[in-house]
Amino acid sequence: MRVLVVEDDPGMSRMLIRGLRREGYAVDAAGNGEDALWSATENDYDAVVLDAMIPAPDGFEVCRRMRAAGRWAPVLMLTARNAVTDRVRGLDSGADDYLTKPFALSELYARLRALTRRDPHERPAVLQVGDLILDPVSHVVRRGESAIMLSPKEFALLHEFMRRPGEVLSRTHLIEHVWDFAYDGGSNVVDVYVRYLRDKVDRPFGRDNIQTVRGAGYRLDPAV
Repeated sequence: MRVLVVEDDPGMSRMLIRGLRREGYAVDAAGNGEDALWSATENDYDAVVLDAMIPAPDGFEVCRRMRAAGRWAPVLMLTARNAVTDRVRGLDSGADDYLTKPFALSELYARLRALTRRDPHERPAVLQVGDLILDPVSHVVRRGESAIMLSPKEFALLHEFMRRPGEVLSRTHLIEHVWDFAYDGGSNVVDVYVRYLRDKVDRPFGRDNIQTVRGAGYRLDPAV
């Protein structure tokens, strides 16, 4: 999934980016309110990690303007402030959750997983399509009782397919949600990683779940 991190402290920003990428997220970053608003309104994010106290406009105003512009990606607001009035202000500006600094990265990951499950098609914590099972928390993938070892990028790609079983996902969609904003390679990287996935989750088990839809992209067919 693709996440925007908005944090003006370079050390904190680097820590969040490294940690989220290790968890399999595609991560973009912004260091001030103007850049955050541009990124949040121009790109389709699965979640936004937003520091409240960033160069103007601050995180509260960024969140308010996002919602006014119809951008509904879940927002996890971070701040060193822990006063009730600040928490209320953050939630009232449109944030979905609130985490006070300092915090444990494990808690931030758990809150993001919870936020990204909240959509009109409520997703379970563990994803399953047929006998293919993916656990985002433990990073375990199984086909029946057989464990499958995937690289972080392969895992992220399979996660995106399993979040939307049966949907045709274009190469552009997959790049936007599995690779980050800085990626400037060609769309053939998707074809390469789809081949890697097929070699690990389909062919060894005599399956053909990951299908090519000519001229459109790929889909994970739950009926196969």
